[in-house]
Amino acid sequence: MINQLSWKVGGQQGEGIESTGEIFAIALNRLGYYLYGYRHFSSRIKGGHTNNKIRVSTTEVRSISDDLDVLVAFDQETIDLNYKELHAKGVILADAKFTPKKPEDTQAALYAVPFTEIATELGTSLMKNMVAIGATSAVLNLDIHVFEEVVQEIFGKKGAQVVAKNMDAIKAGYEYMKNQLVDGVEIMELEKADGKKRMFMIGNDAIALGAVAAGCRFMAAYPITPASEIMEYLIKKLPALGGSVIQTEDEIAACTMAIGANYAGVRTITASAGPGLSLKMEAIGLSGITETPLVIVDTQRGGPSTGLPTKQEQSDLMAMIYGTHGEIPKIVMAPSTVEEAFYDTAEAFNLAEEYQCPVIILSDLQLSLGKQTVEPLSMDKVEIRRGKLVTDEIPENENKGYFKRYEVTADGVSPRVIPGMKNGIHHVTGVEHDETGKPSESAANRIAQMDKRFRKIENIRFNTPVYKNVKHEEADVLFVGFNSTRGVIEEAMVRLENDGLKVNHAQIRLIHPFPTDEVLPLVRSAKKVVVVENNATGQLANIMKMNVGHAEKIIKHLKYDGNPFLPHEVYTKCKELF
Repeated sequence: MINQLSWKVGGQQGEGIESTGEIFAIALNRLGYYLYGYRHFSSRIKGGHTNNKIRVSTTEVRSISDDLDVLVAFDQETIDLNYKELHAKGVILADAKFTPKKPEDTQAALYAVPFTEIATELGTSLMKNMVAIGATSAVLNLDIHVFEEVVQEIFGKKGAQVVAKNMDAIKAGYEYMKNQLVDGVEIMELEKADGKKRMFMIGNDAIALGAVAAGCRFMAAYPITPASEIMEYLIKKLPALGGSVIQTEDEIAACTMAIGANYAGVRTITASAGPGLSLKMEAIGLSGITETPLVIVDTQRGGPSTGLPTKQEQSDLMAMIYGTHGEIPKIVMAPSTVEEAFYDTAEAFNLAEEYQCPVIILSDLQLSLGKQTVEPLSMDKVEIRRGKLVTDEIPENENKGYFKRYEVTADGVSPRVIPGMKNGIHHVTGVEHDETGKPSESAANRIAQMDKRFRKIENIRFNTPVYKNVKHEEADVLFVGFNSTRGVIEEAMVRLENDGLKVNHAQIRLIHPFPTDEVLPLVRSAKKVVVVENNATGQLANIMKMNVGHAEKIIKHLKYDGNPFLPHEVYTKCKELF
């Protein structure tokens, strides 16, 4: 009996690799296991190697595993690219159709299973992935009836016969593989899960759901990997709530349309990836100077230019903070789990309206597309705050002048009205303006308006700007990361603590304005600070040096080959320091 399993299925895009992993994972999730999945795929519609690695555990997991127990291969390329992850007692289940060959430098067992042949005999070769699920079930000694509900949900619309055929394929794969196992030696039976019902979702779905919970009723966006699922989710959900989604002609239109909708009083979101954010930058400046709320999602991916559009990277950090021309106040958030992605997105709408500025939600490909077990989300934790939005009747100005939309106030936040409010007329322009919005190039006015805008973010109220796992008053190592690196850091911490090191952890959730008061004491009390991030220049480490100093302590641990960190990589890096 084992309490954790790592399983991977691979082949060519278009062969049903994703659906194979999806069916396997959903069934196990419903048994109460915790899962974490990561999909490797190419930037093309069909063809090119793809794989789906899924970690199954009786306890919570937040990262992909170092090694691999079972590899399901639909072609030789899958074996050649992934076999080194298999441990000595691992198993390769390969389609006999391509006459699989086991590399000489692995002790893992290879079983050639006629996935395609069995599926064809049952009616169609398309069911070979179901045969593979059955063969996997034999290796795990898993009751194949756990897949019935999932198969019914996926294929039910095609009729009872299709459902039955797919279950027959699972059963046939199970029986074939059961006969190949010698005395059950290779069986990797999982300990029983707790049976609790939990959600199983990707970060993009959590972001979209958080927007709905916050009262968002409009989205303007342009499709781009890895952000498109946010738009796809809202296309399905918003119309039923009286909202809508518009696919614009380009990223610039998406951002300016979102600004217009927010100006009209509708909570609105737009989402993209690095290249799209570059195009949105001028419009973000418009949001800043007109003090119009704006929520933007940046799902980071490999760059520059088209770069690695389907691979992991965290290299947009500096661009999101400093990308706009000129200087505007903005807020940059970085959730590190799917749960945080939901709650932080909901809170982003509050911050955008309270501080009347653009709020950027940073995600990364691993967080956005990695599918994982999520504890039930609570709507009781979501509140709606609209800041200084004027809803009462505005008294008529004695001089019949314009409404002071950009009034200089002590906290920097001016009263805001939506179009159509009596006595609320004001001018809106992207050039510098006075309190009523009329263009002004006065030096004194410029200083007053700039100072006013930046006063807004001097004291941002955000519940948890830093996630802290602080066990020691004085630590040998302080790990720092943002977005999806939290899981690998947590696993490395356990291993290092077992080795006798004192380790603390800070995951930055509010990137800008940087939470110096929260981070500085942790840096001071640590001998070394290891900043873990997926980019080539150490952007978070450099931001820390700017805001907390202690540059001599800060060590960059960087990975920028398009792949997420593995726990052993973080552990090994830290061990090298002592």
